[in-house]
Amino acid sequence: MPRQRLRDAGGVFGFTESKWQQTSMAANGTDAKEDPLPLSALLGRIRRLVPRSRDQHYDEIVRNFGVGALRPPPTPMSDGELARAIAEFLKEQPSSASVATLGRRLDPSSPL
Repeated sequence: MPRQRLRDAGGVFGFTESKWQQTSMAANGTDAKEDPLPLSALLGRIRRLVPRSRDQHYDEIVRNFGVGALRPPPTPMSDGELARAIAEFLKEQPSSASVATLGRRLDPSSPL
């Protein structure tokens, strides 16, 4: 598995990135595998939604992806869905409870 390094979070975090895939129906009725959005791209989308004044929130998101507490969504999220999840997370101070809520928004099957 590829090794992912995350910067811009008050340090560098390394972890093995797991791939997730979305299966959809192709025009001919067969299953078509769609390459998932890499974690780095998801974090880029999240970075654009978290103001620089809230860097501690972004740092907490990166840290929790790094330790496996947060997982990428099993299927791609729309910009609106992701924006609503991040806005909800930004309402509170970063904590295990707020991270767990974000985790459930990103992946409803999450054990958090």
